[in-house]
Parts: sequence; C-alpha cells; structure tokens
Amino acid sequence: MSTTPASAQTDATRLRDEKKVRHSSRLGRLDVAVSPYLYIAPFFILFAVIGLFPIIYTAFVSVHEWNTIGGQGDFVGLQNFVDILGEKRFYIALRNTFSIFLLSSVPQVIMAVALAAVLNANIRARTFWRMGVLLPYVVAPVAVGLIFGKIFADDSGLINGVLSLVGMDPIGWHKDVFASHFAIASMVNFRWTGYNTLILLAAMQAIPSDLYEAAIVDGAGRWRQFWSITIPQLRPTIVFVVITSTIGGLQIFDEPRMFDQQGLGGASRQWMTITMYLYELGWGNQKAFGKASAVAWLLFLIIVVFALLNFLLTQRISSSGGPKLTRVQKAEIRSQQRRVKQEQRAQRSESASRNRENLPASERSQS
Repeated sequence: MSTTPASAQTDATRLRDEKKVRHSSRLGRLDVAVSPYLYIAPFFILFAVIGLFPIIYTAFVSVHEWNTIGGQGDFVGLQNFVDILGEKRFYIALRNTFSIFLLSSVPQVIMAVALAAVLNANIRARTFWRMGVLLPYVVAPVAVGLIFGKIFADDSGLINGVLSLVGMDPIGWHKDVFASHFAIASMVNFRWTGYNTLILLAAMQAIPSDLYEAAIVDGAGRWRQFWSITIPQLRPTIVFVVITSTIGGLQIFDEPRMFDQQGLGGASRQWMTITMYLYELGWGNQKAFGKASAVAWLLFLIIVVFALLNFLLTQRISSSGGPKLTRVQKAEIRSQQRRVKQEQRAQRSESASRNRENLPASERSQS
C-alpha cells in the first residue's frame, strides 16, 4: 500500500514535533535537577578558593620547616606543634585571649538583648536610636584603638584624670593584666554591641504579635512576656550571636594591636592574644611560618571546640531559662493562633469573592 506525498510529509512533521517535545522534556528535567546546584555553586566555589584551600594549605605548611622569606624547608611532621605547646608565651597568649573573650562576649550579648528589647518598645525616634547603635560598628578599628588608647592612657588618660579628681589612685591600664584586658574588652563591646543589637532586634520584630496579645489577656506582665515568649523565640538568633561572638572573640587582633604604639601586647606580653602571637612568629624576628601555621591550626581547633560548647550551652539555657507558661496558658495561646489563622482565611476568601463579583460577566463565567 503506497503513501501519498502529503501523508508522508505529515508523518515526518509529526515525528519532528515528537522529537522536539521529548528533547524539551529532557531539557526540563535536566533544568529541574541541575539548576539548584548551579545557583549555589558560586558560594561553594568561592568558599573553596578563599576558605577551604587556605585551611588545607596552612595544614601543609604547619608540618614543614618553613621560613617566611626562604620558603619551604624539610618535612618535620608534628614537631612545630610540639614546639608551640612547649612555649610559655603560647599559654600566656591563650590566657589573655580567653580573658578578653569572656570580658567582652558575655556582657556584649547581654547588653545586645537588653538594647534590642528597648528599641523594640514603643519609644520616640526609634529610627534615630536604631541608627545610633550601629554607628560604632562603622568606625574603623584603628580609630577606635587610638581613641580608647587615649581614654585608658596611664599618665594622661581621661579615666585616670577623673579618678585623680575624686581622690583615687590611677590605674595602670597598660601595666596590670586585668586592667588591660578590661580596656580592650571595652573597645570590643563599643564596636560590636550595636551590630548584635540590630540582629536581635530583627529577630524580635519577627515574633508573632498574637503571642504577646494572648499573654496580656492571660495577665502576664512585661517581665513574664520577656522570659516566656521573647527569649524562647530568640533561641536560634541567640545561638547565632553567641557562636559568631565566640569566633570573633577568639580571633581578636585589631584592638589589642592598637592598644599601644609598639603593638607587641605589652612589655611582658600581658595582653598579647593568640593571633598576635601568630603574627609575631610568622612576621616577627623569627620568620617561622611553619610554627605560625601550627598556631593557626591550634586556634582553629580551639574555636571549633568552643563554638560547639557554646551552641550546646546556649540551647540548654534558652530552652530552660526563665518562668514557663502553664499547660492552660499554652492551650490558650494555641487557640488564639488558630483563631487568628481562621480570621485570615475568612478575610482572604471574602476578598476573593468580592474580586469575582467585580469582574465582567464573560470573565466571571470563564473563572
């Protein structure tokens, strides 16, 4: 049975159309499967280049006798780590780092939560105050170091001048260990409290208002609302702030470096941090880049351990701290949330019905 040219052309056209459909379907499935990975690929590529590669390369350098100027030397294994752990200055730097970290991070988080609660209240000029708390963050660390260096100067400092006026002895801010740590922690708190405040404030504004309304109806005061609603709802944000504060506090460098003109951490290294000790090993007189890399890896491991401990501790505190709502109060809050959702659904359906009534008759029949 012979086919006419018209029917053959129709069959060929149909086959081409089917091939196009199959090809576009395969492209669609490929797009769905591959596109998400392509969207996030730039971040991972950038992280691999500027994050993962330096960590791996630092580990490679730490197991070699490496001079900052001369370059790579012999393979020494873990000898650089053994030498660092046997150095007295490493433990001095470790003590100073933990001391400054505790004096800065703990008050910083507490003040940030308190300031965020105040800025979240109904106060006048809220935008002005919210912008004001962020201003210290945009100030250059060098400028902050110079200003606070003058405030905490031993002989002509502002604070010692005030103390002398009231008949008190001046404080050796650059001589005493705890005094120098307190001064440096004040610089850190000045710069970073406002930044953490705005992060916590954004999280507070995302808390549903119906939770507070239900608590008010139940008779809960502001303090009860703060501990029973605000703090539990801020748990993920508090964990984030604590972890980032831990990482930044253990890596502190700018503030202690700018605390005096020499930038060595004091005559007896009374405020030298681990990062300053790393800098002294790698770019100081020793030029021991291998030992500096070993210090960097030890600091990395310390930060990982403390970040995990802070995460676990913060989760426990935020989940169990403060007065808790009773079972009846929780049931009332859930019922209030259900009522709010039902009202929102009713409003949406009513709005949709009004929109359909306003449509012309032809479009209404099609819809």
